[in-house]
Amino acid sequence: MLIIGHRGAAGTSPENTLMSISMALDCGVDWVEIDIRMVDDTIIVLHDETLDRTTNGSGSVYQHSLADLRTLDAGDGAQIPLLSEVLELIDARAGLNIEFKQRGLVGAVVEMTTAFIERQPRWRNRIMFSSFIPEVMSELSVLDPSHCMLGALSESNAEDPIRTANHLNAYSANISLVQLSKSLVESAHKQGLMVLVYTVNDNADVRRCFELSVDGIFTDFPERAIAFIQNLPMISRTQ
Repeated sequence: MLIIGHRGAAGTSPENTLMSISMALDCGVDWVEIDIRMVDDTIIVLHDETLDRTTNGSGSVYQHSLADLRTLDAGDGAQIPLLSEVLELIDARAGLNIEFKQRGLVGAVVEMTTAFIERQPRWRNRIMFSSFIPEVMSELSVLDPSHCMLGALSESNAEDPIRTANHLNAYSANISLVQLSKSLVESAHKQGLMVLVYTVNDNADVRRCFELSVDGIFTDFPERAIAFIQNLPMISRTQ
């Protein structure tokens, strides 16, 4: 089961920072998940539209210049990073799930990631795009699958995440923990889809995902999840 560091290692380090991503890499994650927005024609890594929760700034991110945003403390002295800095840091040592938090970014992100893949071929098949925004997902669904993978990210109340994933020609159905069931996983696998579950932080939920043959989990505590899985008896997994 793949371990995907949610916003890096958000449970123990400031989320979506290079510090958090480094921590996730150090503990051996398979993938890292981040969130992106654009300011001054530059892709930044930030979850919220406002600055108050994750930085010492306030108000809408779009009311600030990139230069101003880069002076803010995103936690423990870390900056709000650029997508390019994240790609440089990871250097294809793990996969990268890029979640789009606004419209109008696809062209710029595809251009950037294409350049990284051309420079470092190990990035091929190690970049996944996802979004809760339907228009963004539709735009992403027509991309060349040899460039990236598409994770069909669904809300907790989505009625049929497997059908949506198939409609988008996605690599995976990225579902919430409340949607998880044995029948959903089996249906996805029969249709050639991976199942990735968010956000799995409790050991009991990690065990449940493992036993239901989930392909990967997003977790704020990747080090803890990795240690827990390593101690699980393999015979507990559903056949």
